[in-house]
Amino acid sequence: MTEADLVLDDGRTVHFHVQAPSNGDRLAVFWLHGTPNIGPPPAPLFADAARLGLRWIGYDRPGYGGSTPREGRDVASAAHDVARIADRLGIDRFAVVGHSGGGPHALACAALLPDRVLAAVSIAGLAPYGAAGLDWFAGMRPSGVAGLRAARAGRSEKAAYEAASPDFDRESFIEADWAALAGPWSWFDGVVGPALAGGPGGLIDDDIAYVSPWGFDCARISRPVLLLHGGRDRMVPKRHAEWLARHCPSATLWLRPEDGHISVLNAAPRALEWLSERVGD
Repeated sequence: MTEADLVLDDGRTVHFHVQAPSNGDRLAVFWLHGTPNIGPPPAPLFADAARLGLRWIGYDRPGYGGSTPREGRDVASAAHDVARIADRLGIDRFAVVGHSGGGPHALACAALLPDRVLAAVSIAGLAPYGAAGLDWFAGMRPSGVAGLRAARAGRSEKAAYEAASPDFDRESFIEADWAALAGPWSWFDGVVGPALAGGPGGLIDDDIAYVSPWGFDCARISRPVLLLHGGRDRMVPKRHAEWLARHCPSATLWLRPEDGHISVLNAAPRALEWLSERVGD
């Protein structure tokens, strides 16, 4: 995995992470990271990706890691940054995979780059805020609700909330999540800490984007979409995936009843197989 910077037309810098191509590669796959993370693709999935001929690329969203902030960014803006990175690397078509907060950003790429994105996977991802027929906060831990309501109130309120917020609510994860974090998914230790090293700016921008208009319509996604979700997820309840499955005509839902927000990633190798099958040779 190597790292590089890309300076965009608006003067921002986007920091990205890329695996060198190999002779067996069939497809580039962009990893859209969660909140708060930086962008290195998930090492626990490297072996499965290599087996399937998939090459990982990731990037730090604006305000995280080596990427400069983008004031007022929405979820849709991810499509622009991903497209520019793909241009830099000479990649025409690719797939996208997002976990947690990365899920909406993966859907944005599928919706707004239909000529380039071949398929998308959203793992434990949110549905649009204010979606008709969805009680958006139902089933979330109170700590998660409080943080997102602060984001809805505006940037200054969200910044004040983060400054005063207590430590992470351990009850946001079920026992299976903690077991996953003690195993291969201890990988998160290396992407969460660096995401907050420069302050909570990236997290604040993410949460405001989630509870604001996303900038695209999920119903207009035409490329195949897989929604992988845990039935016991306390951070993003399963209702979000169920709503997306009903409103995304091209979506398939894999609901794992006993998984939470992190343990659902144990099924990610199967999701990569699904992806490989959809894009062909």
